Amino acid sequence: MLFSDEKSQDTSSLDRNKSYPISEAIEIVKKVSYTKFEGTLEAHINTAQTGIRGLVSLPFASGKKLTILAFGKDAETSGADKIGSDEILEEINKGKVDFDLLVTTPEWMPKLAKVAKILGPRGLMPNPKSGTITSDLKKTVESFMSGKTEYKTEPKAPVIHLGLGKLTQPTEELSANIKTLLQTLGKSRVKKVSLSPTMGPSVKLDLSSI
Repeated sequence: MLFSDEKSQDTSSLDRNKSYPISEAIEIVKKVSYTKFEGTLEAHINTAQTGIRGLVSLPFASGKKLTILAFGKDAETSGADKIGSDEILEEINKGKVDFDLLVTTPEWMPKLAKVAKILGPRGLMPNPKSGTITSDLKKTVESFMSGKTEYKTEPKAPVIHLGLGKLTQPTEELSANIKTLLQTLGKSRVKKVSLSPTMGPSVKLDLSSI
């Protein structure tokens, strides 16, 4: 017998032309998700411009564990998943990128600049604005592991895609995460927002409800 990873999709409660208040939008996303595994609530935010990038501390961590690579003399005691070295740099130079976030102390930046052509397009090149260049690796790694999340627009499009929590989390927690992100971005930079599950249709969010 074959088993499917998908469950039947319930879209009866979704009007694709309507924008929904935040709590109702989240409830609909939970209903229209059609994966049997634990899905993620994803936000798709159209912004006023490209080049937007920063950090947000979500009140209820999204549940995704970041694989963090750290370069610096205290990297081994920072709590990072991978410790940077010349050998790791060579692997990156060959195209092996098996981490979600790279943090570094300033003295490693000249060496990292040599692999910028690989890290840059993936949004992984450290920079002060995103908090990934630091003199305190341990504190920085801990902050990212405790729910601090990086957001950024696509390289060539004014849109941000970000996972904001698991669909099994209470609606109140997911709502708080969305509100925190939008407040961090600022209303003037947000044009429209839609929410979706890992697999399933998107639901338009009524920004006036936030």
